[in-house]
Amino acid sequence: MKPKIINKSSFASLWMLAILAIPSMFTPAHAFEAPSDISGELMVFHAGSLAVPFKEVVKAFNKEYPSVRVLTEAAGSRACARKISDLDRECDVFGSADYTVIDTLLIPEHTKWNIRFAANEMVIAYTEDSRRADEIDSDNWHRILLEKNVAYGRADPNVDPCGYRTVITSKLAEIHYGEPGLAARLLGKDRRHIRPKETDLLALLEVGEIDYFFIYRSVARQHGLKWVTLPDEINLKNPEMANIYRKATVEISGKTLGSVIEKSGAPMVYGVTIPKNARNPKAALAFVTFLLERDKGMAIMERNGQPSLVPTLSDTYDDIPGPLKRFALKP
Repeated sequence: MKPKIINKSSFASLWMLAILAIPSMFTPAHAFEAPSDISGELMVFHAGSLAVPFKEVVKAFNKEYPSVRVLTEAAGSRACARKISDLDRECDVFGSADYTVIDTLLIPEHTKWNIRFAANEMVIAYTEDSRRADEIDSDNWHRILLEKNVAYGRADPNVDPCGYRTVITSKLAEIHYGEPGLAARLLGKDRRHIRPKETDLLALLEVGEIDYFFIYRSVARQHGLKWVTLPDEINLKNPEMANIYRKATVEISGKTLGSVIEKSGAPMVYGVTIPKNARNPKAALAFVTFLLERDKGMAIMERNGQPSLVPTLSDTYDDIPGPLKRFALKP
């Protein structure tokens, strides 16, 4: 089902375009100088939650393709997509924490296809120094987060899927625990700790500015954090609970300035594509192939706590490049 588009003024959209206008920092990955049939520079935009596994993927990829110089640029998935759609930034590969970001913001103008490749789940991360760390669990977390002397952070829903998934998780918690008004109380508290992407909150946790934050389980695991495992009715992990997840919705900025998308809860699924403006499509195809191979990129993803979904259904199967069709299924 396509998302409902509602035209209205959106301050959040204007704000996001402003911050995207600021030049982004990129991180060059190590490349060797040995000859290869695939060479040149490859720009990879990716979700912040893919930073750790993609760093490993790039390193392994360069062993096979030493003449490719890979540049990786991390941001919230929606921010990454808008760099392509609104700022016309050149991008060879885009890995999104939510495959629907590709569907709603980039298809069909900026790419034709999308392959779903990994899963994840929402948790609440903390350290042993967090207030009430010895008491928090999957039953009382919402009450502890609401305590006056406890601070928590979350990502911006208009920039990062983890942000709107936090809103959806909060609304599902209200339903699951049977506490009317719970979501409004959670989302109205500690708004000063909202950041563009979920990984920006790691520094706040490390210095004790916040005690907890909503994050993906893989990120908590990769950074050695403690976490609260949430019930399946809330954590967006279980495909069998899709009907429960879609009971919660959130409005976020849409494809065009001033429009809004109504986003429904859904199981957490990552997506990858090659944009139409890719400057090195040959290397991009090699990189996505490497990423999706079970014993290569997907083995790295799984070691980092992001289970493989390859192959899975793709509504864009007919438009997927021939060499990549084996990583998807036709509906």
